[in-house]
Amino acid sequence: MQLSKNSQKVQDYLNTFGLTLEVVELAESTRTAQEAASAAGCEVGQIVKSLVFRSGEEALLFLVSGRNQLDTHKVSQAIGKPITKADADFAKEKTGYAIGGVPPVAHATQIEIFIDKDLLGYEEVWAAAGTPHAVFRLKSNDLPRLTGGKVIEVC
Repeated sequence: MQLSKNSQKVQDYLNTFGLTLEVVELAESTRTAQEAASAAGCEVGQIVKSLVFRSGEEALLFLVSGRNQLDTHKVSQAIGKPITKADADFAKEKTGYAIGGVPPVAHATQIEIFIDKDLLGYEEVWAAAGTPHAVFRLKSNDLPRLTGGKVIEVC
């Protein structure tokens, strides 16, 4: 089956790492962490939520375990800049994807990425792949290499 344009963009990026990572488009929605966990058949904590925030005009992407809530005050202090949740238009402009399908990779612009340390407690995790119906499975310890992200505590 041929992937949608956005999912193919994610697959092409993943292919550059020489890993066997496959984007899968599902009939079920993967827009929320719970929906994604049900569709993938995994724990909600194994879902990589892609949360787009902003600091001024700079986009920041936080890859957060599906079981966690990002503490904006704690994270702002940890990274040394104020953050606010991005609206849908800003998120799409900076990432190239609509909220609910933002992948951890293959963005439209350069984005600083932060990874919830709790994700690394799972051997495998599932991340969005460009649409609210597409995901891919990966080893959690590959997240920093694939994204260039910094591991931090988010909650």
